[in-house]
Amino acid sequence: MKNKLKPYILLIPITVILIGVMGIGITTCILQSLGYFPQIGLNNITLDYYREIFRSSTFINSLFFSLKTSIISAMLAVILGILLAYFMINDKFSKLRQGILNLPIIVPHIVVVLLMFTLFSQTGLISRFLYNLNIINDPNEFISMVSDENGIGIILVYLWKGIPFITLTTYNILVNINENLENVAVNLGANKLQIFRYIMLPLAMPSIISSFIILFAFAFGSFEVPFLIGPSIPKALSVQAYIYYSSSDLMQRPIAMCMNTILSCISFVLLVIYNKLFERLYRYKL
Repeated sequence: MKNKLKPYILLIPITVILIGVMGIGITTCILQSLGYFPQIGLNNITLDYYREIFRSSTFINSLFFSLKTSIISAMLAVILGILLAYFMINDKFSKLRQGILNLPIIVPHIVVVLLMFTLFSQTGLISRFLYNLNIINDPNEFISMVSDENGIGIILVYLWKGIPFITLTTYNILVNINENLENVAVNLGANKLQIFRYIMLPLAMPSIISSFIILFAFAFGSFEVPFLIGPSIPKALSVQAYIYYSSSDLMQRPIAMCMNTILSCISFVLLVIYNKLFERLYRYKL
């Protein structure tokens, strides 16, 4: 009994600290979003700030922009990652490709953002190259992917890590599938595409869905990427919350906290969904 409780007892100090720090931060955020901010004279609990932001076109546009870039980047990463994993099966160069795919994962997003500026901005290398070849008459004619209102640059940055993550996750599952299942399918007349669609993909689907949720949640709550290469209008929800929070007008602080609370609630829902999927995956492995 002592040995079983020992790990939990050792974790108590750090657990108390983490719960204390996070608890204070979350409580402060929720209270300020509800209009309780005694430091600036707000002492009444109200939902007026939530009503205000849900009536604000700025908030709605920011929310949809964040959802759009997050969903598109996560979906593209899943589709391209699954295809790459499929082509890596029974490939003599798969180990080499695995090593290459590991490289983007260890590169920070901030480095990829700088790469986007260097390559895909209107003053970047690609626009200069096209200008020197007389394909474009002026660098301004190049479709910049930096500060683009459609968020193409943001999506590309997320794909940099998302595709290798999905590829390696899916590949490790596909190569461990029992070969007898494939042999039976071949004996029954199934081709390679049918084997992948009806046997491999369903077996890997719980992990794929979990990976999609992870990528979506990360992209939805990310700040540095949309802050650096995102458009001025509309801004990502995290960036818009930061602008309100850092405003010299402290009366804007409750609005920022409302946005942060909404971000946290969406992330919490995704976490619950992820846990349910993980439980199903765990039961499947058993």
